[in-house]
Amino acid sequence: QVQLLESGGGSVQAGGSLRLSCAASGDTFSINAMNWYRQAPGKQREWVAIITSGGSTNYADSVKDRFTISRDNAKNTVFLQMNSLRPADTAVYYCNKNHPYWGWGQGTQVTVSS
Repeated sequence: QVQLLESGGGSVQAGGSLRLSCAASGDTFSINAMNWYRQAPGKQREWVAIITSGGSTNYADSVKDRFTISRDNAKNTVFLQMNSLRPADTAVYYCNKNHPYWGWGQGTQVTVSS
């Protein structure tokens, strides 16, 4: 059973930056596309970004040109560099592969103040 551990969240002012990390246990990380998702209070979880096993990326329109997803297969880790943060980016951020999902981690809280 793969376990996911997200970290790197925090509280920042609008315009600031954070770098999130997600470490995965197990030996199937490198063959899977990995995603970042987020869930704001009172809202459904939404997709943020994807990186394929080959390194291709795609982003939700709301974060395009501000967020960058990357991965280190040797460390079973996926990253999300978040720049020019906005209050609307406030959410708990999770990583996971495409459906069928692994078990969800605890997520990491990102709070952006205006």
